[in-house]
Amino acid sequence: MGKGVANIRKFFSRRDVDMTRGNVYGLLIEFAVPLLLGNLFQQLYNTVDTWVVGNYVGKEAFSAVGTVNPIINMLIGFFMGLSVGAGVVISQYYGAKQHDKVSDTVHTALVMTAVLGVVFTAIGVSMTPLMLHFMKTPPEVLPEAKRYLTIYFSGIFGLMLYNIGAGILRAVGDSQRPFYFLVLSASLNIVLDLLFVLAFHMGVAGVAYATILSQGISALLVLLVLLRADNCCRVQVRKLRMHWDVLKKIVKVGIPAAVQMAITSFSNVFVQSYINYFGADCMGGWTAYTKIDAFLFLPMQSVAMGATTFVGQNLGVNDVQRARQGVSAALRISALITVALMVPVVAFAPHLVRFFNDTPEVIEFGTLFLRMMSPFYVLCCVNQILAGSLRGAGDSRTPMIIMLGSFVVFRQIYLFLITHFVSNTIVPVALGYPAGWLVCSTATYLYFRFAHWEKHRVVE
Repeated sequence: MGKGVANIRKFFSRRDVDMTRGNVYGLLIEFAVPLLLGNLFQQLYNTVDTWVVGNYVGKEAFSAVGTVNPIINMLIGFFMGLSVGAGVVISQYYGAKQHDKVSDTVHTALVMTAVLGVVFTAIGVSMTPLMLHFMKTPPEVLPEAKRYLTIYFSGIFGLMLYNIGAGILRAVGDSQRPFYFLVLSASLNIVLDLLFVLAFHMGVAGVAYATILSQGISALLVLLVLLRADNCCRVQVRKLRMHWDVLKKIVKVGIPAAVQMAITSFSNVFVQSYINYFGADCMGGWTAYTKIDAFLFLPMQSVAMGATTFVGQNLGVNDVQRARQGVSAALRISALITVALMVPVVAFAPHLVRFFNDTPEVIEFGTLFLRMMSPFYVLCCVNQILAGSLRGAGDSRTPMIIMLGSFVVFRQIYLFLITHFVSNTIVPVALGYPAGWLVCSTATYLYFRFAHWEKHRVVE
């Protein structure tokens, strides 16, 4: 009994990592691997939902669950941007050894999350019908999509609380415990999906309830860690208040990232409308592609988050050279992993699509998207790693401008011109994504290469 209690206490003890010292590659890999594995399990939320619905409910429900991601990502993306802002401020204060300021930032971030949780729940539930209309959702898909989103947004606070809590831990180098909680949560989600759909025949509502219940468990666990922590990240209820000077720093970094993520997701609502134009089979193929696409993005996004923390901590102690070394190492690691993943995806594309839906037309569309888009993912390594590094330095305004210009303005102009003056067929429409990646990566690299980005740190 005593040993078990000791192990529990050890689990809740400090696991922060000082990235201002030690081997650059080793630190990035040590940080990114648990984060990557955690993100894989997080991605299982929607993937398992899609798989269960695609195999046990029906084609319309499959399309409904799979094509609502732009709406979900619009709100979640905005909050994730603010979470990035909090993480950058925490990592820079932590690197500078200003532990009192770390504590102030942690408590401010949690109060901010509580307020936004109420706001986002109300906005998500009330705006669902309008967003589905903007996406030109087919009538046969509309009822299921509306039901799924209404339930999802009703429980969105759990996802927000987990993300801010995990972001706090990662900012001080602890990416292990967020990973453990995601493993547990994703496993629970799988069990509940199967229980609610197969045993209780709840259909789309069942997978939505399974998701929000699982997210709620992960939120409670990460909050428990913060309440029991023995370092500067410890949460104390009596200290929960808004520190306005800290909030200004969070907003300075977070709002540009939030606006970029939200508007990019909002623009994807309109991109999805172009896909929806080609019918339910194309929507199904695009749904399968986006699920696999999310897994391909995970390694570079995980390494990019590692680069954000690495750059933030090292600029906190004003070690610019080491920060630059971290960026170079992150680019190499992400590119190597991405290339290694592209080969089996291209080779086994039909089998990967069939895992989600075995309709021949859906498999044909999904295979086309995978084989056409996969070679361009190396471009994304550049914009993801460099954007993450810039945010770690406190410069989130530039990535916002570049990404909005590339993923919103350029992509919408491209799609309008292609469909109205060239060819309103699915191949040129889908190529709007890699075209945007190319523009974004080129612009980000040029800025990173020639601008003094390291001068944007937010702590004194």
